[in-house]
Amino acid sequence: MSESIAHHDEHRDDEASKLGIWLFIFTELLFFGGLFITYAVYRHAHPQAFHMAAQQLDVAVGTINTVILLISSMTIAMATTSIQKKDKRTTLILIGITLVLALVFLVNKYFEWSAKIDHGIWPGSPLLEELGKGDTLFFGLYFFMTGLHALHIIIGMILIIVIFVRVRKDKISFDNFQLLENGGLYWHLVDLIWIFLFPLFYLIT
Repeated sequence: MSESIAHHDEHRDDEASKLGIWLFIFTELLFFGGLFITYAVYRHAHPQAFHMAAQQLDVAVGTINTVILLISSMTIAMATTSIQKKDKRTTLILIGITLVLALVFLVNKYFEWSAKIDHGIWPGSPLLEELGKGDTLFFGLYFFMTGLHALHIIIGMILIIVIFVRVRKDKISFDNFQLLENGGLYWHLVDLIWIFLFPLFYLIT
């Protein structure tokens, strides 16, 4: 009887954690949705400035980062499947690949940001003030939104590292993989946000 109650309580905790991550994802989508609307309003008000400013971004780097995140979403999903199949080794490899891809994304973003700063483009820079309000708004939104996304990447990496350690210690296994599944859902959110950021800043001209 006591084992049945314990199993029931554990099941309820799993359901609660899954509901919690979905609520978190929903609030994050609402938040970024507001930012996307803000971007659309300012772009409508300054179409020419936004068009010219977008030409300063490296589409190749943005495309590479998009591919990187898409692959990382695949590897974290495959890790969940592997743990369900009791394949601990493959699970650890796939989680490790996800972490490496996330790091490569951040390194690419670092060099991209550095290039802009070296050219005198950063929020509040004298060059942007000379270029006008439209350019200031575009790059202000660019740095804020991609920076916020990078912060989500870092948080996701910390979570995935915790998951990696717990898998190694067998605290996450085929019959107890909720944390890995929730971590995967969070990572898919990070990927989805970038899927919107990439065309908004790099492709729509």
